[in-house]
Amino acid sequence: MKVKVSHIGKTRFRIQARQHIIESDQPVENGGDDAAMTPPEIFLASLGSCAAFYAAQFLSSRKLADHGLEVSVVAEKLRDPARLGNFVIKVHSPVSLTADQSVAMERSVHHCLIHQTMLQPPQVAIEIVETKEPAIV
Repeated sequence: MKVKVSHIGKTRFRIQARQHIIESDQPVENGGDDAAMTPPEIFLASLGSCAAFYAAQFLSSRKLADHGLEVSVVAEKLRDPARLGNFVIKVHSPVSLTADQSVAMERSVHHCLIHQTMLQPPQVAIEIVETKEPAIV
């Protein structure tokens, strides 16, 4: 898996994965134009959409619902070091579920790749690579 992030001005970045493109920006109070989600919001969106995928698959595979599911994700900004924490994923089912179905759906949502990555912190390497601008002839 790979994404490419390109600085397109001020606090805006273009993010590309395969043929798909999104942008990120900062709110006005952080010097941005508030033209797109911030990186932490994109992170929450990634977690939420991953959880939603597994919840929707659960509902669909049991022929309970094929649309109408909603997922919300909230997190707090923590300090020392700065990070997000205390995540809460709320899965809003479009249909009533039995207690057993609720437990099974929660178990299904726990399979989310993003959630599992957060539970088992990965190693992250940072490499600084100089890109030399071509000489103007």
